[in-house]
Amino acid sequence: MTPILTPILQQQQQQYRSSSKRKLNDDDENNVSDDDLVYVRMRKQETTKTAVNSWSGGGGCKGGLLKKNSEIHFFIRMMPKGKSVVIHAYAEDTVKSILERLVELNSIPIFEQRLIFRGRQLQWEQTVAQCGIQKDCNVEHVGRMRSTEHPQAWQVVNDMVSVVYDLCRQVNVQEPSKTVKSLLTSYISLALTPKPKLDADSATGYFGIFMNSSAISVLVTLYVSPFKGNKDTADSCIRHFLNCCRTSLSKTFYTQAARVALEFCKLLSRVGTHDPLYLFCRSSLGGFLEDAEISLASSEDQNFKGLVLVQDLFPFVRELADSLLTNLESSIDSPSVACPLLSNIGDFTAFLVPVRNGIEQHQALRGGVSYHNLDSNCLVVKEIEYLHLLYNQLLSKIDTCLQKMEKRFVDKEMVHEENYFFPACSLYLSLLKELHKISKLYDGAPEKLRGVLMRQKTVMCLMVVKYAKRVDEHQWILEHKNVTNFETRRHLAMMIFPEVKEDYEELHEMLIDRSQLLTESFEYIARADPESLRSGLFMEFKNEEATGPGVLREWFLLVCQAIFNQANALFVACPNDRTRFLPNSASKVHPLHLEYFRFCGRVIALALMHKVQVGIVFDRTFFLQLAGNPITLEDIRDADPDLYKSCKQILDMDSDFIDSDALGLTFVREVEELGHRKAVQLCPGGKNIVVNSKNRVKYVDLLIKERFVTSISEQVSHFAKGFADILSCSKLQQFFFRGLEPEDLDYMLRGSEDDISVEDWKAHTEYNGYKETDIQISWFWE
Repeated sequence: MTPILTPILQQQQQQYRSSSKRKLNDDDENNVSDDDLVYVRMRKQETTKTAVNSWSGGGGCKGGLLKKNSEIHFFIRMMPKGKSVVIHAYAEDTVKSILERLVELNSIPIFEQRLIFRGRQLQWEQTVAQCGIQKDCNVEHVGRMRSTEHPQAWQVVNDMVSVVYDLCRQVNVQEPSKTVKSLLTSYISLALTPKPKLDADSATGYFGIFMNSSAISVLVTLYVSPFKGNKDTADSCIRHFLNCCRTSLSKTFYTQAARVALEFCKLLSRVGTHDPLYLFCRSSLGGFLEDAEISLASSEDQNFKGLVLVQDLFPFVRELADSLLTNLESSIDSPSVACPLLSNIGDFTAFLVPVRNGIEQHQALRGGVSYHNLDSNCLVVKEIEYLHLLYNQLLSKIDTCLQKMEKRFVDKEMVHEENYFFPACSLYLSLLKELHKISKLYDGAPEKLRGVLMRQKTVMCLMVVKYAKRVDEHQWILEHKNVTNFETRRHLAMMIFPEVKEDYEELHEMLIDRSQLLTESFEYIARADPESLRSGLFMEFKNEEATGPGVLREWFLLVCQAIFNQANALFVACPNDRTRFLPNSASKVHPLHLEYFRFCGRVIALALMHKVQVGIVFDRTFFLQLAGNPITLEDIRDADPDLYKSCKQILDMDSDFIDSDALGLTFVREVEELGHRKAVQLCPGGKNIVVNSKNRVKYVDLLIKERFVTSISEQVSHFAKGFADILSCSKLQQFFFRGLEPEDLDYMLRGSEDDISVEDWKAHTEYNGYKETDIQISWFWE
């Protein structure tokens, strides 16, 4: 009985067979070159179990169409000598059954033999009728071709295909799902078997076998089979194979695994784009894309065969975008929409990564993309235009969603209540992150995004504080600081720190002698593995019973007072604010000064991580250096008022007066070091360059740079390294400071300078075990 296929899948199956890797290039069934064959040594058999007749003759087919249950004879030209045998077979006999009969003649293992008819290799599961073999036709018998590098893989796949075809024909197979899964697992195990050279080419070979063997099409055929149990078997087997690819294979194989998932998606999309198995395959494809090799080439370009093409991914982007637009429309009023929206955004993000990378490659080759200046002959021009259109549609839709949210915030005192937020709010942030990335590809797109964020600033800030999590990577919002407030910036900055753990077994324990506070604290913090510090701290003073958050807070305050004590020569205070500090350029008097700066960076980062205000702040010049930003004249006003005043006078001075050299200035700075004065040239040959009206701006800039950057560069660098040691990702050290305003960090380290409002404190106090009217509570407030 032949498999029951839909017309579409019959066409797909024929297409996959015709594209087989093992096909011969010549369409003439008799034109099979000996150079293309690998001959296998045969042993003579004294007798044969099947009667055959030798025949040598032409290659034509005689007779009419082959009818079911009719017996015909045809000829097989045997290798290696070209001797022909006549075969008697029925229309429903399979190629495999014919090969098994040939094994009796030549003793060659069945997996080493192939049959070629009309230039195409015949598949084991095909019947004589399906192959188009008619009376008196000539079929070529060949050995495994040299290009087949993995014969065992071919054997496993062929076995699997045969089992699946048996299921499609309602042949009884014991434990079908287990059998097919076992063969698929064996195939992957073969790919994982250690080889002298396991690389991308090897991966291409293994997955090429899987794709060219019609394995994908027959599994999909099984999925749409009307016979009971076949759909469930195919579903579990396809999921099993793709899951094994994801969990068992190295990323070397992900490009080829993506191609397999892509083919499953193409075939299953005809079943329906809402089909659960199709959605699973689409998500699996998205998971492989992060590490897959993507090409902008056309499908006809042989140089990029075996890669995933950007053009193949755009249908999924369109499909997901349409779903997003639909779900966004109803996301506010229908909480149940959050789940499909979450899945869609995850897949949408996965498919956008290679698409964006492809467009960026195009930009690099063609000097950027302007929406109004695209080369109409470019292979990806339609995709570039479509993504820009999609960007505008999604941005407009999410703008509408945020407007609807804001309308619900009528009672400003209730905006933090749960019922004023929606399950989809966190997903809006994820989608905005993707739109932010797309905006960088098109002229004018960032401005459109910024406009939406500005209009919806209130809602944006509320969503960020409530829904932005450490794993979401929403730091992109800090690139738009003008649409944030302090609470938003602080929340995003704090997410760069690891989360403080409360498990005492994982905390970094310290036992400090108060009389040796700075020295012992240095040993505990500076010598520790950063990973142990990120877990949290447990603090105890020697000979004291108290422990807990209060003791830890006290330790932070005391150790910071010691670090910034000017007697230790590490930092200097600003003249007009003795709690505002910057590194001391003369700190080298301390033998371990650079190690102490790294220690200080760790302490400040830990204080921020534990949300402890230590009562000191950084001067603006110090903050800007940590953020990697330049320092201007206005920035030094607090750090050195005298220098600021002098530089202002030089810049405002009459040109004739300064050109007269009345000031006697050259590009040199006088500094005092260890009791001695020395001249530091601001540039090569600076002592011979006189300051005049034309170069005075440059002089002031170099003077500021030498005073606040060059002279303390080592100190700042070591502090930054210590600070980065505590962050979840050390590369985000500069980003932490760039995302904040200097005043934000002041508030986080020192708190508000305003007096505490007792009435406000009372209004926001919760009582546990007491009532507001209890006498003890009254005493407390008094």
